[in-house]
Amino acid sequence: MRMSGKERARLVEMAKVAEGRQRLGEAAERLGISYRQAKRVWRRYQQGGAQGLLHAGRGRVSNRGYGAAVRARCIEVYRERLVTFGPTLASEKLAEWGVSEVGHETLRRWLIGAGMWTRARRRGPHRQWRARRARFGELVQVDGSHHDWFGTGAQACLMNLVDDATGTTLARMHAQETTEAAMRMLWGWIESYGVPLALYCDRKTVYITDREATAEEQLAGQEPMTAFGLACKKLGIAIIAANSPQAKGRVERNHGVYQDRLVKELRLRGISTIEGANELLDGGFVAQLNAKFAKAPVSPEDGHRPLTAGVELASVFAFEQTRCVANDWTIRYGTRWYQITGPKEGMPRPRAKVTVLRRLDGSLHLLYRGHPLTFREVPLEARVVPPRAEHREDPKPRASQPGRPRPDHPWTRPFSRRLLAAEAAARRGTSPSRPTP
Repeated sequence: MRMSGKERARLVEMAKVAEGRQRLGEAAERLGISYRQAKRVWRRYQQGGAQGLLHAGRGRVSNRGYGAAVRARCIEVYRERLVTFGPTLASEKLAEWGVSEVGHETLRRWLIGAGMWTRARRRGPHRQWRARRARFGELVQVDGSHHDWFGTGAQACLMNLVDDATGTTLARMHAQETTEAAMRMLWGWIESYGVPLALYCDRKTVYITDREATAEEQLAGQEPMTAFGLACKKLGIAIIAANSPQAKGRVERNHGVYQDRLVKELRLRGISTIEGANELLDGGFVAQLNAKFAKAPVSPEDGHRPLTAGVELASVFAFEQTRCVANDWTIRYGTRWYQITGPKEGMPRPRAKVTVLRRLDGSLHLLYRGHPLTFREVPLEARVVPPRAEHREDPKPRASQPGRPRPDHPWTRPFSRRLLAAEAAARRGTSPSRPTP
């Protein structure tokens, strides 16, 4: 006869009452039940002994049970289509397909009983716990997840932004974790929620650089930064570098959600391209994850800042370089030449510095002291350097070089011998450059 802990405690107290070692009211106080309930328990003990204290519904089929047919159907569908799914996600899919709205814990017990689910929990090293930020938008964690998303062996990168306070996520698929991909992700976050106060990222060269400062940066007192860091500086976003993956655990754990749910959703829908994955992400998949897993922040105040009036995100998220204006008001960018044509009032002088902006759409824009310039591309043939003199058809003859000095020239003698020869010539009244006959 198997008894629960509560039933064993009742058996001990009722046995003491039967032996006369305590009164029924004292037993009720020790069990934490009312005197009226203690009288019922005492009556059942008198009628059936220890067996009477067992729950009357033990061993009986529940009136709210799913039944053997529903259990067999759920296990069959799981074996055919959801064999790698966890119980939680599998229960959601069964309800979505209209099979059964079985709870995930019930499905977990069924799968364990059928030998189709076992999970060994892995414990990692203990690390100090950090509380979430209080406001939404106060800190956003950014990272890229390289994974075989389509099951073809070729890896792609899922760029993921996760808010530290709420767990709200924004994700899109890219080929690699590049500067352009990071810029487009932050651009999308700003359009959706606003400008965050800080970004938490790793030390990848997309976000942090370890190069030495250039001469111009040293003169201006600026620290070296990447193109993404420069864009964040223009928007007033602080970049915080993490020293370990565990430090930005919010986004790292969120990668696991995507690697579990997104991979299986792509497989169920037969999607095998980055474009198709982005259509799925933008079409409601990310919104469903936020509705299911996002939490309410501690503070109701929004930490995002509105975009400053007059700031154009297309100019902020661009690759910026400096070029020097030539004497003919041209600059070179890449392998091409561009002629500055205006405006007449704000034309830069030769040797002046202009800023070249290459936007994410590929267009070029020139700025001088923050003002745009008009320009046109110059054909490469117009900028060919004229040939050097020695390559001309009628080169000028070179001047003849002087011959070598004679062997007895004074300059060829050692310094001490030249000095003695000069003194001797001075006594004779002759020149030291020629030997005396």
